[in-house]
Amino acid sequence: MLEHVRSRLREFGQEHLLRWWNELDDPALAALLASIDRVDFALLGQLFQQSKDAPAAAESLRQKARRATPPAGLIRQPRSTADKAEWQAARDCGAALLTAGRVGAILVAGGQGTRLDFPHPKGMFPIGPVSGKSLFQLLAEQLLARGRRAGVTIPYYIMTSDATHDETVDFFRTHNSFGLDPNDVRFFQQGSMPAVDATTGRVLLAGKGELSQSPDGHGGMLSALASSGLLDDMRKRGIESLYYHQVDNPLARVCDPEFLGFHSLRDADVSVKVVAKRLPREKMGVAVDVDGQTQIIEYSDLPDDVAAQRDDQGEIRFWAGSTAIHVFSRTFIQRLVDQRTDLPFHIARKQVSYLDDAGQVVMPATENAFKFERFIFDVLPLARKTLVVEADRETEFNPLKNKTGEFSPPDVQRSLMALHRSWLRVSGVDVADDVAVEINPLFALGPEDIAARLTDLRQIESALAGSQHGVHVTD
Repeated sequence: MLEHVRSRLREFGQEHLLRWWNELDDPALAALLASIDRVDFALLGQLFQQSKDAPAAAESLRQKARRATPPAGLIRQPRSTADKAEWQAARDCGAALLTAGRVGAILVAGGQGTRLDFPHPKGMFPIGPVSGKSLFQLLAEQLLARGRRAGVTIPYYIMTSDATHDETVDFFRTHNSFGLDPNDVRFFQQGSMPAVDATTGRVLLAGKGELSQSPDGHGGMLSALASSGLLDDMRKRGIESLYYHQVDNPLARVCDPEFLGFHSLRDADVSVKVVAKRLPREKMGVAVDVDGQTQIIEYSDLPDDVAAQRDDQGEIRFWAGSTAIHVFSRTFIQRLVDQRTDLPFHIARKQVSYLDDAGQVVMPATENAFKFERFIFDVLPLARKTLVVEADRETEFNPLKNKTGEFSPPDVQRSLMALHRSWLRVSGVDVADDVAVEINPLFALGPEDIAARLTDLRQIESALAGSQHGVHVTD
């Protein structure tokens, strides 16, 4: 095995990966050899060559962005009576799909809490402003509540990575899957890609027996589903629509009926949920049409002058910021898998620590490496029909990304509390702005649920009146 691997590395100029093989014990050496064996070095070589041409490719994307127009297949937030009737019809349709058991949910949870100084999967981060519940728990309880309302169980397909899989599975097991039936919580792993030195193309080592690797992006979902066999599980369950979301946004309305209903009524392969950008250069991908096809253009590929364009009303022309929330038709995903569709890799120059030739870990002062990942939104141009639906940013989008400032834990918690206070106020409960409030998803998924549980309002009002540290409205 060792000589076979050595010969393969020599072919691609990567012999350095075995520099310290004789310092490793047998399990560590076996793990290193297995990691090396999984690497497609020919593909890495092609991607490294593409990275050299990245400026030209980026310019091509920017030229493409200049042909962009706002998406034609767009549903805005309801304003008129007719709009509200259309949204009610979508809500009824989505509710019927849920009741019929035609909906599954996909949670993307391959990222770690590195930017939060949290040495665990990001989904384990305690974000509940009063309860301290994790991202995983808040999202899983939403799904559980949605299923209870529909009288069904909604299967949860959770995509992990090498870095998060074991801890995530253990976390769900320790917490009894947060009330979900363990048979309806299915884990599958996305792939990984090594980081390569930006000058030489050599794969970086994180340690003497460890390649420097990271998840291959949420676009790795296609190959991960194919290898896991979970598409067959979805088919056998009769699932038609897949609600897709990422673990960092606790305001996401998991499997909300309106979004599901619009997707079904418009017969879309893919639906994209968007929110209004606050600033022209906000770091969000934008939904646009290019040459008649809906797609997401990364903010870095949108030229400044294009991003700054305004419409006749003075509004940002390219305002539709992607929330990374989608609905996919299962048959569309199945078709892509059957056709062995390979989504393109995106190349990013990053600052990556590595083991130098002396065996010392080096943290470079500047960006020194290329990372490669796939994005799931690259399926949009492959869809027969795509739909874009606007969400209310204040109530549905504030992802946890940073340690401080915008999208930080305090910022996200403020959004959650403001949302829950608004639900109480709509239901007739007087609550001050300085009272910390958190509503358990199992108690209410919206203000309509609170209003329907009038017998509980006296208890809530009493708790609010005597609260100093906050109220957790629980089931």
